Amino acid sequence: MTDTSGPAPRYRERLYVTWYWWPLPLVAAGLLAAEIHMGYPGVRAWLPYVLLIPLTLLLLWRAGSTRVRVADGELWVGDAHLPLAFAGEVSVFELRDKRRVLGPNLDPAAFLVHRGWVRPLVRVTVTDPDDPTPYWVFSTRDPHGLVAALTAEAAATARA
Repeated sequence: MTDTSGPAPRYRERLYVTWYWWPLPLVAAGLLAAEIHMGYPGVRAWLPYVLLIPLTLLLLWRAGSTRVRVADGELWVGDAHLPLAFAGEVSVFELRDKRRVLGPNLDPAAFLVHRGWVRPLVRVTVTDPDDPTPYWVFSTRDPHGLVAALTAEAAATARA
């Protein structure tokens, strides 16, 4: 059993899929199910709808289940975590700089969590000499709030 009575995270966010991204995949799943059905009776009539529409809902929900948080002296992005003792320079990139950051300038060894429906990106340099990852690049809706939380948590960890 895990203890969840610790201090609340300084920063927490879920990179959920925005509402206007849901209709198109659901319509496509309905059309695909109708194409498989094609007027045949029996199992072929209802099975595509029972399988494809819930599967599409599950995939959309799963795509938006990534969490970003700063807690207990660590930065968490999804299941990966980086101790703030090894977090170096933090850079914020808005929509206009996204192509440059994710394009040819992206190091192949970098840790990347990009969600196309979330516009800003944050890059955190990794200062651990034993870690082959040069930096983390990930999406966040409130990059300046995240930077403030990283700074505050790093200062609190350094004092402790």
